[in-house]
Amino acid sequence: MSKQAKKIGLMIGQEREWPEAFIKAVNDSDENVTAELVQLGGTFMDDPRVYDVIIDRISHEIPYYQAYLKYASIQGTYIINNPYTMSADSKFSSTALVNRLGLKSPRTAVLPNKQVEKDVTPDTFRNLKYPMDWQAIIDYVGVPAIFKDNRASGRRGVHRVHNVDELIQRYDESSTRTKILQQIIESDEHVHCFVIGQEKVLSLHYSLKHGRYKQKVLSADSELGQHLSESALGITRAYQYDVNMVEFVIKDGTPYVINGTYPTPDIDLTLMTEEQFQWLVIEIAELAIARSKRPLHQTGVLSQL
Repeated sequence: MSKQAKKIGLMIGQEREWPEAFIKAVNDSDENVTAELVQLGGTFMDDPRVYDVIIDRISHEIPYYQAYLKYASIQGTYIINNPYTMSADSKFSSTALVNRLGLKSPRTAVLPNKQVEKDVTPDTFRNLKYPMDWQAIIDYVGVPAIFKDNRASGRRGVHRVHNVDELIQRYDESSTRTKILQQIIESDEHVHCFVIGQEKVLSLHYSLKHGRYKQKVLSADSELGQHLSESALGITRAYQYDVNMVEFVIKDGTPYVINGTYPTPDIDLTLMTEEQFQWLVIEIAELAIARSKRPLHQTGVLSQL
């Protein structure tokens, strides 16, 4: 009697190319594993486990999905990536980790929220200095600088600021979002390292001019390629992410980590070659199949069970 097939669920947003290719790769494999889109309509506290593995590409945008994924994790589903780590991740904490690992990063400051979503009184903010010293923030980071969300995923609401007035204007528009101000490392040499399974790395040169990856892959045998690969692996393993993308800027031969964690990297043919796209499809499919059969330990609220 054959064993029941392992089941992989996929949670996605607007993307189409990669999810369709991933599901086909899993379902066409010789493994006793199937893949499909997760379908949700509310989650009950005694719902049975449906999936052995879920790949999450969208919960950073949908709070309900985060709640479901944590429930699924408690039920024994292996989540790529760990929902407890994903929901706690931020660009500022990632930058702090990069510095702790001995790598270089842009000067970065995280700012108090302009607004909060809860009912508050002036006493709620007794730990905050007021008014903020905007000039000191600008002097530390330098200008021009990038004003962006502190969330690990998502690229909305990114602006350049050149002076205090522009910073205050963008800050006043930020609503309840936590924002960071980050030094810009001016360079045309950008490298994005995709890390799969905390073991394999695909390093791609990104062309700012053309808005896509260059055809030639950065060799892991080169001095730069080896350094970037080892750095990307170190960051990714610290977070224990199964899928991650680390962004580097190379300035005068020195690599700077401008984004240490991007656990839901963009994967589509408008950005990359067919060969690069297929590498990511195949590697993530093989990773998911392997985790369905031999899940790793994931830290969470029930990690001791």
